[in-house]
Amino acid sequence: MSERAAIQQAAMLVGIVFLVVGVAGFIPGITTNLYDGLDFAGHDGNAELLGIFHISVLHNIVHLLFGVAGLTAAATISGSRAFLIGGGAIYLVLWIYGLVIDHDSGANFIPVNSADDWLHFGLGVGMIGLGVVLGRAHRTAPAQGQY
Repeated sequence: MSERAAIQQAAMLVGIVFLVVGVAGFIPGITTNLYDGLDFAGHDGNAELLGIFHISVLHNIVHLLFGVAGLTAAATISGSRAFLIGGGAIYLVLWIYGLVIDHDSGANFIPVNSADDWLHFGLGVGMIGLGVVLGRAHRTAPAQGQY
């Protein structure tokens, strides 16, 4: 088994975190109002992960899909870089989307609240940062056995 590059390890770790968050969204106690407030989509439900982040079944599924994508992408350096930078860009778009929509409107189908918006910003910046820095580090590192 070959050793994974740092960027692959980062993509794998981010993927695992997304999987944990996606599963946690379905666990009572971690998610408040799970049984009576978890809608499939939309802003009408009142389920919250950790009592902070507004979630729905769709929101949880998106987290699970991002987790699977991260683990799959971690198989290669280029896939890891694409996942981190591309996924980070998607989260920055979600951040902007969350800022411009009315959280009480039908446009809030994911659903998001202010806490989600700023988490999406942090995820976007963090993922892109990891993809750029670790991707650059890998490209500038000498190949094994070379000096």
